[in-house]
Amino acid sequence: QVRLVESGGGSVQPGGSLRLSCAASGLNFRLHPMAWYRQAPGLERELVANVTGGGSTNYAESVKGRFTISRDNVRNTVFLKMESLRPEDTAVYYCNTGARGRNFWGQGTHVTVSS
Repeated sequence: QVRLVESGGGSVQPGGSLRLSCAASGLNFRLHPMAWYRQAPGLERELVANVTGGGSTNYAESVKGRFTISRDNVRNTVFLKMESLRPEDTAVYYCNTGARGRNFWGQGTHVTVSS
């Protein structure tokens, strides 16, 4: 059974930082690309960043230079370091992977950026 559990969300001032974590189980973690998505109320869920099993990364244009995705294949965890946060980064952030022929999602962690 594949399970993804996000943590680390919260409220932060503009310009602040947060570090999200996603703990994965039920899969051979090192073989799977991992991704972070986010969804704001009324908006489409969008890809924020992804990382391959080998460590190659891609980012949405809106977060390049501010967010960093990384993974720990020993601890089966993927991270999203978020810096220089803006109000438009406010969303529910979801961990995602493909396994056993389908997509799997965590329950999400809320990030609120406001003054």
